[in-house]
Amino acid sequence: MKKYSILVVLVVFGLVNSEAQTKAEIPTTNTDVLVIGGGASGTMAGIQAARMGVSAMIVEETPWLGGMLTSAGVSAIDGNYRLHSGLWEEFRQSLYQHYGGAEGVKTGWVSNVLFEPQVGEKILSQFAEVENKLTVVREARLENIKKTNTGWESVILRDGMRYRINARIVIDGTELGDVAKQVGITYDIGMDSKYETGEAIAPEKSNDIIQDLTYAVILKDYGTWVDASIPRPDGYDPSPFLCTCAGKCAEDKIGRKLWDCDFMMKYGKLPNGYYMINWPISGNDYYLNTIEMDREERKEAIQEAKNYTLNYLYYLQTELGYKHLGIADDVFPTTDGFPLIPYYRESRRIKGIVQFTVNDLAKPFEQETALYRTGIAVGDYPVDHHHQAYPEAASLPELHFYPVPSYSLPLGTLIPKETDDFIVAEKSISVSNIVNGTTRLQPVCILIGQASGALAAIAVQTNVSPSKVGVRDVQNALLNAGAYLMPYSDLEKNSTAFLPLQRIGTTGILKGEAKNIGWENHTYIYPDSLVSRLALSDGLSDWINPEKLKLKRGIVSYQECLTVIQLLGKEYNQTCGKKSLSRLKKEADSILKAKSMATPLLQDSVSRAAFATLLDEMLNPFEIRQVDHLGKFIN
Repeated sequence: MKKYSILVVLVVFGLVNSEAQTKAEIPTTNTDVLVIGGGASGTMAGIQAARMGVSAMIVEETPWLGGMLTSAGVSAIDGNYRLHSGLWEEFRQSLYQHYGGAEGVKTGWVSNVLFEPQVGEKILSQFAEVENKLTVVREARLENIKKTNTGWESVILRDGMRYRINARIVIDGTELGDVAKQVGITYDIGMDSKYETGEAIAPEKSNDIIQDLTYAVILKDYGTWVDASIPRPDGYDPSPFLCTCAGKCAEDKIGRKLWDCDFMMKYGKLPNGYYMINWPISGNDYYLNTIEMDREERKEAIQEAKNYTLNYLYYLQTELGYKHLGIADDVFPTTDGFPLIPYYRESRRIKGIVQFTVNDLAKPFEQETALYRTGIAVGDYPVDHHHQAYPEAASLPELHFYPVPSYSLPLGTLIPKETDDFIVAEKSISVSNIVNGTTRLQPVCILIGQASGALAAIAVQTNVSPSKVGVRDVQNALLNAGAYLMPYSDLEKNSTAFLPLQRIGTTGILKGEAKNIGWENHTYIYPDSLVSRLALSDGLSDWINPEKLKLKRGIVSYQECLTVIQLLGKEYNQTCGKKSLSRLKKEADSILKAKSMATPLLQDSVSRAAFATLLDEMLNPFEIRQVDHLGKFIN
């Protein structure tokens, strides 16, 4: 009934002209969580919060949910093909179901998951519609927001009418972090200095240069007998596009081999005869920094990017001969057939209680702060920065596909340093400019949104600000929702050891190996490998005096594993510390048998998966030692 009543308010009061409204006349409604911006993050934040039992509302400026996934037309997913986490995996499986399986979305070569934007939007809308605690208000925008004693009071504008929304927690899910700015949260724009972040590959001096944006366009195959060419754009100049594919440009001019044009066009081939045009090599990437512009300035500036894409489309149609590919007339609810918004790769980045740098990402187990212990969203895409369209691109650091492992994003990146009852999602989280090159990708933003919704829901339920919510509480909620905490690419989600290894991984008792292999980025936990003395001694160094372990062999025996559990139980006053080894063995044998794992003899070695399972069930170190936002144990 909550969802229905809010919509009734919006409809009934929508008959009144906004100019006649007084403050007393502004209709007011209450919600636990208000998400401003229904993009990739915002949509998932609202869904997750509602699933956890709190009332949530998404306010979105356009008619569509999904942001870059749908409204921007970037319907080719980058990364996380092995990390089947949470709502990202639900979305992927829904696409598979729609298109008849995984092969049905492998239509282009840029991605393993390509889809029609309107199909993606329909799926997200269906996700939202089944949540009776979630209300979605489309074609509405934030006008004012102010802090109150109980949360936030926001005024939104829709169809010329103003509406007041009182919310306990607000989540900024906008494309450029506009709400964060409006409430006074401090932030960075552009590249950080290496002296500020400690990143060796960052520039000497900070600057305000951001990544290129793209006004993508979806083309439709109208048939080889049809000329779908657009009129020649005013001021048309083909020269920026000559190196977009082979045939029009000398390869030595750009120092690389160019793809065949037909192969290039299949880059973003979508199902059912559509083509996504979002091509970075002498294509329609466009340098434009609209972040600090007001609404009207942005609208005018974005038209420049759209016109640039029109020029590129005319080039494809007339110079390269793809006249049968025209702007799709049945994808977007726009008069010109273009996407509702451009594809923003970079936005404001807030000053959070944690800043995630490329050092934390590349070598998570070697840092002073163990941020991996606080992971809430996983990613595996390289650091990919688009700067080719910037006029002085040659002077910038080379950050195109900088190698990194798969990674876990820390919870503290979502929480502003000094503003209570507020969470930041999408691309405006507290990461360095370099790290934004990977956390900006669609699956990561989906998972950032899911974590934001979980954090908001717990804050409401416990009546504390998000910064006071326990890290383990959020992680438990995400595990219960099918999400990953640790980015293990060699651990199947259907494994009986999945949850134990996820939890034990966040304790550091068993660490993964972070690796980059060519184009692929991994963190391996090696579930079937044997527990070694070296790995266990290292993992337990923050838990117990290593001298107490008395491990004798290179490979740890079953009896030694049980002894370790007993010692840790004594150290942390747990029940398992009071039991004899024979009693522990009986319990351990029973646990392993129930999990269909081998029950070894005392002298036999034990797999990491089996040891994690025993640790998890007999000791539960994930719960007995909480961590703060820096990954430091606090009890």
